[in-house]
Amino acid sequence: MANNAKTAILLAGLGGLCMFIGSFWGRGGVVVGLVVGLLFCGGSYWFSDRLAIASARAVQVGPEQMPQYHRIVAELCERADLPVPRLYVSPEQQPNAFATGRNPANAAVCVTEGLLHTLDWEQIQGVLAHELAHVRNRDILIGSVAAAVAMGITFVANMAQWALIFGGGRSDDRENPIAALLMVVLAPIAAGLIQAAISRSREFEADASAARLLGTGEPLARALEQLDASAQRIPSHVNPAEASAYIVNPLRGRSLGRLFSTHPPAADRIARLRSGAWV
Repeated sequence: MANNAKTAILLAGLGGLCMFIGSFWGRGGVVVGLVVGLLFCGGSYWFSDRLAIASARAVQVGPEQMPQYHRIVAELCERADLPVPRLYVSPEQQPNAFATGRNPANAAVCVTEGLLHTLDWEQIQGVLAHELAHVRNRDILIGSVAAAVAMGITFVANMAQWALIFGGGRSDDRENPIAALLMVVLAPIAAGLIQAAISRSREFEADASAARLLGTGEPLARALEQLDASAQRIPSHVNPAEASAYIVNPLRGRSLGRLFSTHPPAADRIARLRSGAWV
């Protein structure tokens, strides 16, 4: 229920923002803004999994290609009473993973080649348990909507920027250029804060759910140690709007600080897993 409420608020906020920016061009602009907002909202719901998979350049793999990957996920899904999601592998060399989709019946899990080459299968099991916890907790929809909101805010900020360049504001409102300038400056910050507010608490809960599913937090704790260290050393080409979907922030090496992080510090997550706070 809480995730559904957050999703509704985010969608309403995105639609309202698009209409506000559209108002710079008069009544017709409001209508255009509404249409753009509806397209973003609808796309984020129905096509979130396809967009995320395409952005990661991931390829679906079958049981004959990666039997261990499929076996672990099938066993975890049986324990968690979940349908088995589609499984993908991304060519990214940074070790990482994410889940996407609008609900458990339409979910997908993706791991990177870097993760498969870096972690052992016990650690990978911990990572997969974490991603399936997101699916069971229905975090993947709100995460996808948050990504759409971030992309939408960036889009309307660009519209405002073009309005400044070409003087698209209404002549009867001298403050329009100032409002547009504020939108250009503040919109990317707002996008980052929205994602951070959503992601941080849900990562702790997904860690705890994964530990309960496995009966121990140690495999995931060891995995997080390696993933966080690798994220600081190995660059990633992940779209910033999609960063919150990953188990660790793939842009950790070029983060602007804790305020803009889409994830809680790995050290805090590891400490919770090893303290037994998830029991």
